[in-house]
Amino acid sequence: MTSTFDKLYNYIVNKEHHKYRHRVDWALADEYSKKGLTPIERMSDRFRRICEEEKAVILEGEQIVFLRTVANLPDIFTQSEWEEIKGKHYIHELGYMSNLSPNYYDTISKGLLEKRKTADEYGKAAIDNIIMLSDKYFDEAKKQGREDLVEILTQVPRYPARNFREALQFFRILHYALWLEGNYHNTVGRFDKYIYPYLKADIEKGIHTEETALELICDFFLSFNKDSDLYVGVQQGDNGQSMMLGGIDENGNDVYNLLSELSLKASYNNKLIDPKINLRVSKATPAERYTEATNLTKAGLGFPQYSNDDIVIPALESLGYEYNDAVNYTVAACWEFIIPNVGADVANIGAMSYPKAVDAAFHNELIKSETFDGFFDCVKNEIFKESTEICNNIKNLWFIPSPFMNALMDCDIYNGGKYNNFGIHGTGIATAADTLAAIKKYVFEEKSIGKEELIKAVDENFENTPELLHKLRYEAPKVGNNDDFADGIAVELLDTFADSLKGKTNCRGGVYRAGTGSAMFYLRHAEEIGASADGRRKGEPFGTNFSVSLFANVKGPVSVIASMTKPHFEKAINGGPLTLEFDQSVFADEDGVKKVGLLVKNFIDRGGHQLQLNTVNLDTMLDAQKHPENHMHLVVRIWGWSAYFVELDKEFQDHVIARQAYKI
Repeated sequence: MTSTFDKLYNYIVNKEHHKYRHRVDWALADEYSKKGLTPIERMSDRFRRICEEEKAVILEGEQIVFLRTVANLPDIFTQSEWEEIKGKHYIHELGYMSNLSPNYYDTISKGLLEKRKTADEYGKAAIDNIIMLSDKYFDEAKKQGREDLVEILTQVPRYPARNFREALQFFRILHYALWLEGNYHNTVGRFDKYIYPYLKADIEKGIHTEETALELICDFFLSFNKDSDLYVGVQQGDNGQSMMLGGIDENGNDVYNLLSELSLKASYNNKLIDPKINLRVSKATPAERYTEATNLTKAGLGFPQYSNDDIVIPALESLGYEYNDAVNYTVAACWEFIIPNVGADVANIGAMSYPKAVDAAFHNELIKSETFDGFFDCVKNEIFKESTEICNNIKNLWFIPSPFMNALMDCDIYNGGKYNNFGIHGTGIATAADTLAAIKKYVFEEKSIGKEELIKAVDENFENTPELLHKLRYEAPKVGNNDDFADGIAVELLDTFADSLKGKTNCRGGVYRAGTGSAMFYLRHAEEIGASADGRRKGEPFGTNFSVSLFANVKGPVSVIASMTKPHFEKAINGGPLTLEFDQSVFADEDGVKKVGLLVKNFIDRGGHQLQLNTVNLDTMLDAQKHPENHMHLVVRIWGWSAYFVELDKEFQDHVIARQAYKI
């Protein structure tokens, strides 16, 4: 890379650009309340004011511009107004639209003035305001003598992008504006599908070589990290800037192209957590592509995350998605499957806890159960009850209207989209399956542990039964060893969860999608119950997403993959990856990289639906907890996103440390 880019890179990474930020203390909520403005009027007015307040900052040498200078978005509702709204509606998370993938291609290829023709009055106002802000950058570029930017900003965002750089700059403006409006977890979508035509044309015209294109992509990727600390999430890093690469198109052709390759290289070169790379693959994917992608894993970025077209596309079709939409799927902030342009799915609206269902049956039904099958039926009943309760609680869903997002969608997003399905996570499946496997073996088959004895030991957190704890924790059957005794129970649990949502219609007329993800609930749901009969003690978390238990004594990654590819993922396709941690030593040479790549291929070829890998070093993480200043750029994968280890709360750090680090 050039010395100019290196200087810009260090400037951003060291957060020197934060000096341009300021906060506003506008009492907008009180003002809007007194004026009696509607929600959409409030959103429109705040966006105008923020665009007017933003200053045009062009950093030395940057090719892709736009930098947040206003560090906060004042509330538009008073506390009493929020209470009234929540009394009438179900409010998801912050109430703003999130986890959507708008039609970037259509806007970039037409220009905002063309989009303005079909926008409503508030969409028109939003477009006018973002053009006004772009003009500030035009004036600043002229002032600095940046003729390259003057030419670009003369064209975009008013008019269609004419080349690769203009397309990237146009995207940056759109993405920036969505955050500025108040939306969050704004995804990137199928980047190499809608941007590649611009790169291809420039290469053919001799405007770009692969080397100059890579430099531009590195600059573009750096722009995702300028303001990401301002984006909301459960933890820093959970900002939803997910980019999808590869996969097939509507005609079955492989989308993976030169832009896909250069995007992987740019991510490897930058070694930053944004954008978060996702890769669509299938049985037809060549082994070399897995090797190439595994270099990002080697770099410790926690991505790419892999999604299997062979499983996902037909599964989405079975839920009612039309083929041309299903084949165009991307991911939300983490891993939930969403449809660009027309989808309004709320893919993370709730979470069901398998261990909670098992715990309820364990305490209320085990004594009365004469057979394991009878007891398992009680667990299944609890899953149905929990799922029904979750669904019944979601009524009259409402989102704060988003005029600019609406202008970028191919649907009336205010009232939903072509698809309005709700996704429900499933937490702790391995903990539940391991618990049931232990009960089946020791209570019902061997009869070596009495029911009362086991319940008492669990309720006492195994304080008085250390030998029993050791037996259940380290000797009992566990998911992850390619043993159907435990694995088969996990398969049945997931089937039950999917069945518990089947036939239910949500308040927007959509269906419910069962998922294999957990989000942060691997911590939260674990706090809802005490110890469990798999040897998990009170307070210990579950494995993240669709993973084995933290303390499971498993043979290795090959057996884990064999176990975790047995379930019927076509029934539970909301998303949620198997997460594998690899010790850093695995990547000591190219042979190790190839072996990990082949493991990924094995997972996909066996019918796994989603996979993510983490590269960890236990000593480094422990030292980072003691001396964070020495490990500011240490990256780890949390659940569906990567973060800087030292920026995480300790409970999340501890969970990553507790996960098994495999070797090959």
